Amino acid sequence: MSWPFLAVIFSGWIYIDAAYRGPQWQSWVFKPITMLLLLLWAWQTPEMTTFSYLILVGLLASLSADIIQMLPTERMLHTVGALFISHLLYTLYFANPLKLSFYWPPIAILFAVGVVVVLLMWNQLEDMRWPIATYFAMTLLMVWVAAESYLTQPGDMSFSQLAGSLLLLITNIIWLINRYRTSFKAANGIIAACYFLGHFMIVRSLHI
Repeated sequence: MSWPFLAVIFSGWIYIDAAYRGPQWQSWVFKPITMLLLLLWAWQTPEMTTFSYLILVGLLASLSADIIQMLPTERMLHTVGALFISHLLYTLYFANPLKLSFYWPPIAILFAVGVVVVLLMWNQLEDMRWPIATYFAMTLLMVWVAAESYLTQPGDMSFSQLAGSLLLLITNIIWLINRYRTSFKAANGIIAACYFLGHFMIVRSLHI
């Protein structure tokens, strides 16, 4: 068991605990540290391929979004743009060995989720309607490609990718509800847990 793996687990636990119980500065510090450790762990993949670097660049894009969120002036468009790039790169990685079968149940479920979430948030999003709708569509596409990969080539690696992408989708749904619809106390803790575990499971797939 490598020390970057242990460091990721320890740092992620501190980040999640701080997001739920505080203090806020501790969450701000350990969120980027956790992402950097995930990058280091991903870099130590035994067999790096050209497509594996998509995960590393995707992690860097997510780290950029985290840093932008910590700036004193809110730059939501930049944050959403960086996360869009991250999920796009993850999708390209998942799609690399994939022969799409267009199995309809995942498509129907994800389409329904997308329509319901966007309709619930549409009026509250105001000038961020189309950027967030586009980013959310990209997240749904990422989950669909991961689901197709698991259905056509079931295995530990494809399951890890699917679990990670689903956790990131849950992160986005709860974040949108908490920010634009109804805020609730446990939201930050749940978002932190799903965000960390989502990226963790995707990086884990590199080591399988």
